[in-house]
Amino acid sequence: MKFVAVTACPTGIAHSQMAAENLETTAEERGHEIHVEVQGAMGTENEIPADAIAEADAVIIAADTSVPTDRFEGEVVVKGSVKDGVNDPDGLIDEAIERADGDAAAASSESTAAGAEDESDADADESAATETTAAGTSDDADDEPTADAGSRSADRSSSDGGLVARLKKLFS
Repeated sequence: MKFVAVTACPTGIAHSQMAAENLETTAEERGHEIHVEVQGAMGTENEIPADAIAEADAVIIAADTSVPTDRFEGEVVVKGSVKDGVNDPDGLIDEAIERADGDAAAASSESTAAGAEDESDADADESAATETTAAGTSDDADDEPTADAGSRSADRSSSDGGLVARLKKLFS
């Protein structure tokens, strides 16, 4: 996947640089491309070009100051603190992957489910069941896919809740 990221803190000297380095290192170790811009009192370093934003699957913002986001309009944006970028770059990248893939997977599964409902013959039902199985769910028990989807939703909720809680703690 391709990511762009912005790290920013009020001084932009140490923590922004550490967050940028950790995001770059972690993304590259995991086989992803990333372009990280650092903002601070000294100005902007390594500014993200418009074509990199257009090609990005997601945008990661690890900032303790206001970062203008108008140039990221229409993109998947994951926000966290500079501390998240320093201490948990994997978490930010995982959330970006989940949101970028999750939106595409949700749209795909919704259209597959709608198509299966529209067709009433047995072959269409078998085809939909095969697609569901290929997507990694089991058709042995109806509760299993629901439990898996619930687990993913719970993970996403706890991730967002954790991030929100961390931000509230940071700003309080």
